[in-house]
Amino acid sequence: MRSPNLYPRRARHEILEALRSARVLLLMGARQVGKSTLAAGLVANEFPAASVNLDDRIPREAALADPEGFLEALGAPALIDEVQRGGPDLLLAIKAAVDRDQRPGRYLLTGSANLLTSRRTPDTLAGRLETVTLWPLAQCEIEASGGNLVDALFDAAPPDVVAAPPGPGPVVDRIARGGYPAVVGLPPARRERWYRSYTEAVANRDLTDLSDATRLSEVPGLLRLLAARAATPLVYREVGRRLAMDSKTVKAYVKLLEMAFVVRVVPGWRPSLASREGATPKVFVVDSGLLASLLGADRERLAEDDRVSGRCLENFVAMEVLRHAEWARTPTNLYHYRVGDQEVDLILESWAGDVACVEVKSTVSLSRRDWRPMAQVRDRLGDRFVSGFVIHPGRETQPIGDRLWAVPIEGLWRP
Repeated sequence: MRSPNLYPRRARHEILEALRSARVLLLMGARQVGKSTLAAGLVANEFPAASVNLDDRIPREAALADPEGFLEALGAPALIDEVQRGGPDLLLAIKAAVDRDQRPGRYLLTGSANLLTSRRTPDTLAGRLETVTLWPLAQCEIEASGGNLVDALFDAAPPDVVAAPPGPGPVVDRIARGGYPAVVGLPPARRERWYRSYTEAVANRDLTDLSDATRLSEVPGLLRLLAARAATPLVYREVGRRLAMDSKTVKAYVKLLEMAFVVRVVPGWRPSLASREGATPKVFVVDSGLLASLLGADRERLAEDDRVSGRCLENFVAMEVLRHAEWARTPTNLYHYRVGDQEVDLILESWAGDVACVEVKSTVSLSRRDWRPMAQVRDRLGDRFVSGFVIHPGRETQPIGDRLWAVPIEGLWRP
C-alpha cells in the first residue's frame, strides 16, 4: 500500500492551470483528504512559494492580530494552509493585497470548510479567486489508473471492461475502507477508531469554525440519521421529527455538514429548470468508509445485510462520480430523478444542456426494468440525451439499448 504522500491526485493539473490565471486559488475539502500534502508537493516542485500553516499557534495569532502585517512579512507568492483559522479579516487583507498587485498565482489557500458559503466570510474575493475541491481519494487515484467516468458518459464511450470478478464481494472492501489517505492502509479495527475520532473532530472544530450555532452537540446524532437515510430522499420535516428538532434547524445543520464536505445534498432534476426548486433532494455521505462507520457496518454486514448493502453501493458509486466530475473535461451539475415509482439514481447535465444518466444496481444479472427509467428519459429528451450507464457488479461491459450500456463497477477505476 502506498504512503499517503504518494497517491497521484487528479486535481493537481486543475490547480496548476488555475494558478496561471487566477490571483488566488482556494483548495477546499474535508479535513484529512490530503490538501496540505498536495499543496506542499506543489510548493516543493511546480509552485515555489513561501508557506505557512495556520493550525500552528504562532502564525495564527499573528494573522488574527495584524493580517496586513502578517501578509507583508510572508510575501508572495505564498501558500497559506487552513486559511479559515486566520479569521475573516485575513481574507479582506488578501483581497486588498491582490488588488494592489494583480499578477496571477499570488496566493494558494487551503481550507477545511467552504469559506465561500459561510456567513462568517465577509467577502468572497469575487473575480479574484478560483476554487478546486479535493475529495477523499477516488478509486482510480488509489489504483493510479486513468479514465474518467463522466467524460466516458458524455463521449458515449463506456469503459471497456472484460473478465471483472462478478458479485459485490470485490467492491465491499473498497466501500468499507473509504478514501481518506490516512486510513486506506489501516486494518479494520484501527480504521474504525480513526473514523470515530474524525466525526468528533468535525463536530467540535470544523462546524464551530463555520457557525455560531449553540446546539452543535446534536450534530453527531443528525449525522448518524443522515447516514441511515443515505442515497434516499431528504425530507427535513421527517428528520426533524425523529430528532425533536425544528425542520429549519435541521436544514441549517445539514448545510453546515455540506460546507464541511461531510455530506452532499443532490437536488432533484426536472426537464424544466423552473420546476427543479420544488423537487426533493437526496443526501449522500461523501466518504463510503465514514458512512459504514456511522452505520456500524463492517465488511461482513456490508456483504450480507440487504438493508445496508444496496444503499452503501449507491452512495459509493454516486460519490465516485462526484469525484470524477471535479476533473472531467465537461463541466456538469449532478442531480437525481424521481417521478412516481420511476427513478434514475444520477442525472448529469452539462452546462450545454446535454444529459447523461447513471443507475446503480447490486445484482449481477439485469433485466429491462433496471434501465427502463433511463430509456424513458432518453426518449423524452431525444438528441439532448447522450448516454446512460447501469453500474453493477457484472463481468463485462455490454450494450443494453440505444445509447445505454451495462458497465461493471470496475469501470470506475479501470482505464
